[in-house]
Amino acid sequence: MTSSLPAVDTRSASALQAVLLDMDGTLVDTEGFWWEVETAVFAELGHQLLEEWREVVVGGPMARSAAFLIKATGARIAVAELSALLNTRFAQMIGQGVPLMPGARRLLAELAAHGVPTALVSASHREIIDRVLHSLGPQHFTLTVAGDELARTKPHPDPYLLAAARLGADPARCAVVEDTMTGVTAAEAAGCRVVAVPSVAPIPAAAGRTVVGSLEEVDLSFLRGLIKL
Repeated sequence: MTSSLPAVDTRSASALQAVLLDMDGTLVDTEGFWWEVETAVFAELGHQLLEEWREVVVGGPMARSAAFLIKATGARIAVAELSALLNTRFAQMIGQGVPLMPGARRLLAELAAHGVPTALVSASHREIIDRVLHSLGPQHFTLTVAGDELARTKPHPDPYLLAAARLGADPARCAVVEDTMTGVTAAEAAGCRVVAVPSVAPIPAAAGRTVVGSLEEVDLSFLRGLIKL
């Protein structure tokens, strides 16, 4: 995590203080990569994954997804062993870079240009985040939070509460961008305003939550408009 943090502008009680962004499926088009890796690994173990399981495991965290797939298939492998195997295979797959979601590069550049404190908050492990940062540009983030750096990750609020605290921001003045209900649940439990950009499974609109079709619909003005008194 980055330790040198810019001061948050708190002159207005209604000001957007920080933007917290999920990674897989939100900024980078990697949810399909994860499913491809999971399918291949379980095929080697002698099991076929059902397509309907994809919506269950999307968004992680890894331990939960691995445990579900082991139980669903009856595969004879420990959660820790499977998690390590999946992370290794995924890291190999993204070694040459990952594609960004439409609108992601523009949004990150706009936030950076306006000096908005920005955090990458992911359930993925640190090794994966550091590799993906080569594609996203580490300069776009004030700090990053990885799923294996906390005792509890998404859907618990801990990752977003930690990111807000390290940025010196009020969670209620933070805008979160997520693509799965797992992430949305974590952000809402932390008290943040949420923009949902569904990737694999639909996400319904709700109080304090805005659902959009893609990041092309999201800019700094849009995010500022989410923060109300």
